[in-house]
Amino acid sequence: MSRIEATLQALKAQGRKALIPYVTAGFPQADITPDLMHAMAAAGADIIELGVPFSDPMADGPVIQRAGEKALTFGIGTAQVLAMVKTFRERDNRTPVVLMGYANPVERYDQKHGDNAFIRDAAASGVDGVLIVDYPPEECRDFATRLKAAGLDLIFLLAPTSTDERIQQVAEVATGYVYYVSLKGVTGAGHLDTDAVEAALPKIRKHVKIPVGVGFGIRDAQTAVAVSRVADAVVIGSKIIQLIEDLPREEAIAQCSSFLAGVRSALNQSQA
Repeated sequence: MSRIEATLQALKAQGRKALIPYVTAGFPQADITPDLMHAMAAAGADIIELGVPFSDPMADGPVIQRAGEKALTFGIGTAQVLAMVKTFRERDNRTPVVLMGYANPVERYDQKHGDNAFIRDAAASGVDGVLIVDYPPEECRDFATRLKAAGLDLIFLLAPTSTDERIQQVAEVATGYVYYVSLKGVTGAGHLDTDAVEAALPKIRKHVKIPVGVGFGIRDAQTAVAVSRVADAVVIGSKIIQLIEDLPREEAIAQCSSFLAGVRSALNQSQA
C-alpha cells in the first residue's frame, strides 16, 4: 500500500477529508521549499502537491505561471525538485508528496540520466505520486506499470468536460486519487460552483473507485468546507501562491501556515 493510499484510508476511517495544498518548487525563494513543506504538514496538510517548474505550463493560470517562471530563473528543474523532496524526507517520513507537472521535464530527465531514471530517482527521493498534466491515460499504461512497480501512484485530472469514456480510461490506470478540476479553464480561473461539483461527482464515482479530490477555485475555508461535503479531498494551489508570492522567506512560511491552519480547523469543525 502506498503512502498516499494509507493516508486517505486512515482519513476515511476517521470520517475526515484530506487537505492537499499545492506550491511551486523553488518559489518564492529558491531554498524555501522543504521548510515550506514542513510548515504545510504542521498546519494540517495531509498530502502535498509540489509543482515542477516548466516553461510552457498550458494548464496553469497567470498566478502559477509567474511562480514557475520565477523558480526557473533560480535554476530550479526536476533534479533540484527531487533534491528538495529528499531534504524534506530527512524530517518527515509520513506526509505523502505528489509531483505535479508536464511530460517534457520527465522525458528530458530520462534523456539526460537514462531510461526510467525519473521514476527511479523520484522513488529514491521519497516521492509518492506523480500527476503529469499532459499524459493521457490511454498512452501511459507502461508508465503507470513502471510507477506502480516502484511504489508510486499515478494521479490524473478529470474535468467538467470529461466524457464517460474518458473517466473510464482514467479509472483503469489511476491510483492514489483522481483530481477533479472543478472549473473549465486554467488554474486560478473563475468562480467555484459547488452545486455543479456535487452534481458531477456521482458520474465520476460510477467509474472511479479510488478517492476523488477537487481543486481549482478553492480560495478560503468556506469553499473548502463546501467542497469537502461531497469530495474526499480538497486541493488548494493558486490562493497559496498569491498569498506568498511577494513575501520574504519567513513571512511566506508564516502566511502559508496560518492560511492552511485556518482551512484545516474549518474542515475539522465541519466533520466533527
